[in-house]
Amino acid sequence: MPNLGMGELIIILLIVLLVFGASRLPQIGEGLGKAIKGLKRGLNTDDDIEVTPKDKRVGEKSSAEDVKTAVAEAEIVEKR
Repeated sequence: MPNLGMGELIIILLIVLLVFGASRLPQIGEGLGKAIKGLKRGLNTDDDIEVTPKDKRVGEKSSAEDVKTAVAEAEIVEKR
């Protein structure tokens, strides 16, 4: 990949300025900065997000008591 010199960067900046306009450049820069921050934060964390529903998980078994509690809570919500 070739290195970009100062002249090439100025030409790219002028093209971006013409395409988006001066009023949108701060918004684009802010969005790009937030995206880079989010990417770095995501790469630095090793947390796995569990997306499997509780009743479908292999290691856990739902008891009859849990089911009764869930049904009772659902009935309370419907009564309101």
